[in-house]
Amino acid sequence: MKYTDSYADRLDLVKATDDGVQVVADIVNTVGPRPAGSEQELRAQEMLAEQIRPYADKTQTESFEVHRQAFMGFIPFTVVMAVASVFVNWFASPMIAFFMCLLAFVPLIFEFLRYDEFNDKLFPKQTSHNTYGVIKPKGEVRQRLVMVSHSDSQYEWTINYLIGGLTAKLIVEIPAVIGLVIQTIFALVCWFASEGSTSSPAMTIESGRWFYVLFFVISLLFIPLELAFIFFQSHTRSVPGASDNLSGCAVNLETVKALKDAGVELEQTEVVALFSGSEEVGLRGAKAFAKAHKKEFQDVPTIIVALDTFRDLEDMAVYDRDLSGTLQHDWQVKHLLQDAAKRCGYDIPFASVYIGGSDAAAFTREGYKATTLAAMNPDPPRYYHTRLDTVENMRPECITVGIDIMTEVLCAYDKAGLPELPEKT
Repeated sequence: MKYTDSYADRLDLVKATDDGVQVVADIVNTVGPRPAGSEQELRAQEMLAEQIRPYADKTQTESFEVHRQAFMGFIPFTVVMAVASVFVNWFASPMIAFFMCLLAFVPLIFEFLRYDEFNDKLFPKQTSHNTYGVIKPKGEVRQRLVMVSHSDSQYEWTINYLIGGLTAKLIVEIPAVIGLVIQTIFALVCWFASEGSTSSPAMTIESGRWFYVLFFVISLLFIPLELAFIFFQSHTRSVPGASDNLSGCAVNLETVKALKDAGVELEQTEVVALFSGSEEVGLRGAKAFAKAHKKEFQDVPTIIVALDTFRDLEDMAVYDRDLSGTLQHDWQVKHLLQDAAKRCGYDIPFASVYIGGSDAAAFTREGYKATTLAAMNPDPPRYYHTRLDTVENMRPECITVGIDIMTEVLCAYDKAGLPELPEKT
């Protein structure tokens, strides 16, 4: 039995979906692409705030500093270090080449995989914003649920647009990283083989020379793939971002509106509908909000549900792991969403963000109980971060499912709280 059954005749999911799609269309058509820290990003948030203001007890916009080109800005450095190391290793010094490879990995790991502000200060600063509405319950606030969806859109991933996400991953992205690993190992082997000499394999290695020549040729073969990474992302063209992630903003907004329009007031749960900025450049908005409100949100139990990319219904999942698989989300919040989905008739699995991260990761890292509900093909699809992410390419039925699940999540959390943890054996 659904917790929303008693309101089912008043919950108009069709209207909520139509309204949500219309909001997305209005933003895309009037604001357009929304790079992190841009006026367009803020304007989109203002439009979302206008929509939620009649339903909220308070709306607020907060600013924070962002360096939007930093997140992918390391790519030329990493590529140059990787490519140059092959020739330095063969013609100059394996030791120097090995450390060049290590340096190539550093920003890739800390900036892109861990989403740290590793090299941000090397790039120009912009001002980004988070906008949110607070919906108070009928009674005393005893708990809080924050729904977060990002309003910015990514700069176009050129390779993804030209050859498709899965193809790009299989023939360019993964092989290029493998190439860097091979070049690192090659440099290390040559360094040890030279027994501390600073001379290059080309000058000193005599026995087993075929082995080093083979590795050198293999390293050369990966260079075109590594050079292709310089063109991985455009630095001037941002994308419409209809599904990623105005669809999540629509689910966020219309969940609040659908319950209010049905005359439903939660008894004890304060709802915060957060439209974050700068998610596409390392979850910067969610990180800023999580830190700014950490002390304030300790007044009552607070959980976070990130809503991201409602497009591929067959791939809808609750994220169990995040931040390139290195971070595990809260067991109770994950099962709250999965159980609510089952009551709505959707048997959705747990999944992992293997490369990248969602806004929930920023909250989990700060100690909040959090998870993400999303519906995106992880290949990724060709529309992902490209000009093909348009209103026409949306799937409204996926937004309907998102609203259905989230209204159930809010009512279930309000009535019964979080699922009990399993007993330890």
